[in-house]
Amino acid sequence: MDRRTFLKTSTGAAAASGIGGVVAVSQGGQTAAPRSDAPAVLSGYTAEEHRRRLENIGRCRGAIRSCMRKHLITGYLPAQCCYNLGEYPARKPWTLGPYDEEELDRLRDQGIQLIQLFDEWADPLRLFGGDKFTPVDPAAVRRFIEMAHERGMKVLPYASTCFLQRTDPDFRQAWSREGDNLEVGYWNMARCSPASPGWRAYLLPRIVRMFDEFGADGIYIDGGYVWNARKRLHTPAEDEVVAFEETPEHDGAFADLLALIYGEVKRRGGVLKVHVSGDQRPQSGELKVYDYLWVGEGVGNAERMREAVKDHPPYVVPCIDMTFATTAGDDEPFLHAIPYMQFPLLQAGKPFTGERASIPGVEYPRGEKDFWVRRCRAIWEHHRAHPDGPHTYGIWDHVPGRPETRSTHTRWLRQYLPMVEEGTRAWLEIGESALFSRPLPPGVVASAFANRGSYLVLANYTEEAVDVPTSDACVDTREPGSRPSRQWRLGGRSLVILRRS
Repeated sequence: MDRRTFLKTSTGAAAASGIGGVVAVSQGGQTAAPRSDAPAVLSGYTAEEHRRRLENIGRCRGAIRSCMRKHLITGYLPAQCCYNLGEYPARKPWTLGPYDEEELDRLRDQGIQLIQLFDEWADPLRLFGGDKFTPVDPAAVRRFIEMAHERGMKVLPYASTCFLQRTDPDFRQAWSREGDNLEVGYWNMARCSPASPGWRAYLLPRIVRMFDEFGADGIYIDGGYVWNARKRLHTPAEDEVVAFEETPEHDGAFADLLALIYGEVKRRGGVLKVHVSGDQRPQSGELKVYDYLWVGEGVGNAERMREAVKDHPPYVVPCIDMTFATTAGDDEPFLHAIPYMQFPLLQAGKPFTGERASIPGVEYPRGEKDFWVRRCRAIWEHHRAHPDGPHTYGIWDHVPGRPETRSTHTRWLRQYLPMVEEGTRAWLEIGESALFSRPLPPGVVASAFANRGSYLVLANYTEEAVDVPTSDACVDTREPGSRPSRQWRLGGRSLVILRRS
């Protein structure tokens, strides 16, 4: 499907399903979040709506004297999920079936806008005749993307700027520094240098092909890169050209490669989502190298991650890695994310059975010593004992899965999307302001969002309940029909989104 066809299809799907700024209905009759595929602020605002937006922005600008970050929200798709197409490695390739149609219907009705695929979309071990950039069944990938498009959702397949299996027949040691490898799970990968001309000539045409052959809406890039500040190997690869300044604060060649990919993605009207490592962001200086930054893999403390990523350039998509971290409840990820204009990733698709860590003939370099192998085999044992669920949907998901995860995600998304609609002005982590009749209690964070409506997010990161008095009367977006108030009681470790009355 070419870009023009996709745009027509997605617009038609939006109108048919009631998601073009209207309300859809999700499982159990719960109202899903409104979605819009067009920037209504440019094409649909009346003079009165423009007036309200300008007045709300002016009111916030006059009241807020300091904050951590200001931002104008444009082109933001916060409702994202990682879709598990099937086990990989596996005894046989994944296939599409009625389950996928039903799951995509559920995701559409929940308000999901963007689907991210991991590397099981292709065949990185070449088990079934594909390769890292080519699926076993290209028609199945094209069909999955079409199925998502029919429901108004975008799809980003996986690629990496640096990783390639050392056993891949295309791999050349000249592309990689000796010893610069990653061994985890079934992956025995070299980190190919972003400064290698040979690697760039191999990689970039294959990334472009993901658009041309499969109709993808963008790319999910796994950086596979070690910051200059953390590098231990400094001897250049044989095929490496030192063209850029490389410092602990700037990764010159890596930033250049990402910027080239970003430019190609944007030229084709697509979306680029990037993951570097843990809670890191690319050290790219002034270069724009992503639309979305995924963080959380391998991070063991959600509190520390919030502090590390809260001022990363937008848009940040957090996914707390439950392999290492724990949370107090299903609301905890939203407490850490929403005040900083972030929204957690949903894990979905087919159940993640964990069998992928026990496939005959596949080499697992570190065996049982490997955390990924142990985690997957624990999931596999649980899945065999409980084939009807609750299911886990990804390696970073809860084990066993939590049935409340999706309804919690939908509930917060329904409150979040109107607050971050196109053209919204945001003030994150407010300092001095006239929005409150007295200073905020210690451990409480407030952020403001102004458009046709004016919203205030209050997060209490302490264990004790606190009282927060607002200068203007507001309503709780959880109960839009409730009476306006200026007095707000926040329980310990809690979050509330208020709308100015």
